[in-house]
Amino acid sequence: MTIIHTIKATEVIVPAKPGSLNSEEVIDKDAAFAQKFLTGERWTEFANQPKWIIEITLKNGPTGIGETYRSASKEQLSEAMQILVGQDVLKLNWRRLPVTDQRIYEAFETAVLDVVGKILNVPVAQLLGGVYRDRVDCFGWTGRRTPEDAAQKAYEAMQKGHKAFKFKCSDEDPVRLWTAEIKKKCGDGIKILLDPNQRWTDVDTTLRLMEGVENNIMLGLEDPILHADVAGFKYLRETLGIPMYRHISLPYTQDIRDMIAFVRADAVDGYNFNGSAYNCVLLAEIAHLEGKACWRGSEVDLGISETMGLHIAAASINCTIPSDLFGELVREDDLIVTPIQFENGAALVPQGAGLGIELDRKALEKYKVSELAIN
Repeated sequence: MTIIHTIKATEVIVPAKPGSLNSEEVIDKDAAFAQKFLTGERWTEFANQPKWIIEITLKNGPTGIGETYRSASKEQLSEAMQILVGQDVLKLNWRRLPVTDQRIYEAFETAVLDVVGKILNVPVAQLLGGVYRDRVDCFGWTGRRTPEDAAQKAYEAMQKGHKAFKFKCSDEDPVRLWTAEIKKKCGDGIKILLDPNQRWTDVDTTLRLMEGVENNIMLGLEDPILHADVAGFKYLRETLGIPMYRHISLPYTQDIRDMIAFVRADAVDGYNFNGSAYNCVLLAEIAHLEGKACWRGSEVDLGISETMGLHIAAASINCTIPSDLFGELVREDDLIVTPIQFENGAALVPQGAGLGIELDRKALEKYKVSELAIN
C-alpha cells in the first residue's frame, strides 16, 4: 500500500560538542545576527534550538524519515501532518508538496522521497533526476577562532584529507592573522573560505579586512556584504582577485529571483544552495548554464538532513565545490545508526533504497523533548 497511514514528529535537541564552535576567548555577542538566523540569544546557541524528526509510515508499508530546520513551528508542523495523512505518496506532486512553511517543507519532502525510494528500490538521488557522483567533497568547518586555533583546525582537517576549510567570521576577527597562521602551519595544503554571513556589510569594510590576507590559500569569500549589493559583489570579485560566492538560502525568505540578479550581473564565481531538493537541483542547473559551480549548504544539521544533502549534491551536475556537510564535526550525535562515511575529505553517498540510512531510535529517545503523532 502507498497510502500515508501515520505521521510522527519527535522534537529533539542535540547539543554541540564542547569546543566545536569557537575558541573560548572569542565570544559572539551579536544578538541581532543571532535573532536573524533563529539561533537563540547568541549564534553559538544554534545547536540548543529544537529540531523535529519526521516519520511517515505507509499502510502495511515502509517508513520514510525527515528533519526540520531549527526552531520550526509546531502548529505548522501539525497542520502539514493532518493534510498529508491519508494521501497516496505515489500520487503526490513531489516538486510541490502541500506544505507552505520552508522550515518544515524539507522534512516532509525528505520523508516522502525516502519512502518512495524504498517502494521503488532506488536511491533518492535517482528520484531527483540521476546521479553524477558517488562521493561529495566536504569542507572542514568551525566558527570564530583565535589565529592559533584557526590554524590548528585547518591542519586537523587537512590531515583527514579535506581540501578546503570554511570559517565563520565577523568584522571583529583578524582574518589576516588567521590566514598567516594557517599558511605557516599548513603551507598550500588546504584552501580557506571565509563566510561572514553579510556581517562585513559593505565594500570598504571588506577591502579593509582583507588587506594583507594570504590570497594564494584563499578559496574565496562567501557573503561578505549585504545581499542587496549586487554591484558590490561584482566590484569585490574584480578588485580582490579571489572568487566570490553567494549563498541562496530558500528557508530564509529568499527565492530564485535573488539568484537571477546575480546571474545577470555576472557578480559571483559560484553559489551555495540550501532549500528543498528539487529547487536546489533547479538552482544548480541555472548556475551550470551560467558556467558556474555550486555546493550544498546546511545549517550544521543532523544525519538525516545531511544525508539528503548528499543525495542533492550527487544529483546536481555542477556541485563540485566542497559542500557544507559537517554536522558530525559539531553535534554530539547525528541520530542515524551508521554515520555518514568519509574518505579523504569526501562523504560517500549511501547506495541503498531511499536515503539509505536508518534512524537511531535509542539516540532519538535520548535527545527527545516532545512528540506529536497523527493517523
